[in-house]
Amino acid sequence: MQRVWYVAYGSNLALARFRCYLSGGRPEGGARVYPGCRDHTDPEEIAGVEVPGGLVFSGTSKVWGGGSAFYDASADGIVAGRAYLLTPGQLGDVAAQEMRREPGGEFAVDLAGLLPVVDSLHTMGPGRYETVARLGERDGVPMFTVTHGTVTDLEPSAPTASYLRWIATGLVEAHGWGIDRVVEYLHAAPGVQLGWTPGALRSVLDGDAGRG
Repeated sequence: MQRVWYVAYGSNLALARFRCYLSGGRPEGGARVYPGCRDHTDPEEIAGVEVPGGLVFSGTSKVWGGGSAFYDASADGIVAGRAYLLTPGQLGDVAAQEMRREPGGEFAVDLAGLLPVVDSLHTMGPGRYETVARLGERDGVPMFTVTHGTVTDLEPSAPTASYLRWIATGLVEAHGWGIDRVVEYLHAAPGVQLGWTPGALRSVLDGDAGRG
């Protein structure tokens, strides 16, 4: 397996934010500096994709301060994603950084090595992003994402404005959506309603949190 698609569904939808995982750095509004992958190369291809499932916000992110996005494979719906064509090693390093582990460390190497045998879900541990989900293929190349192993057991929580802005940026970049569709999509995800009305969500995504 020479190449894989990594499908982002949270803040990594935005290319500038995802590049912090690839080449290192701190995303605007985030509280963490990422070391980056061992291989800093940009994705060979990038594509907007839609996959069956649902989007859920839960927990308290140490980077953003509110709920983190998780992919629920069991949900009846569609998740708007962005697929990045990477090497298996890059995907292992991205997943390792999600769990504050070292790029090139044991977790990263193990994850990259198991990709050929993952046919649906494979849980490597109890952590927030320690489950690998296979999402079918694109152009004959397998698509994967990372999520929590028991998403249905997670307690929804509201995400922060800075996190939502990155997700919205990525949805516009990947799918060309207007603000109405972005608001509708995000507000429907469990957790968002706990902190945001549609009007407040629209205002903060328009860059004006003082209205709505």
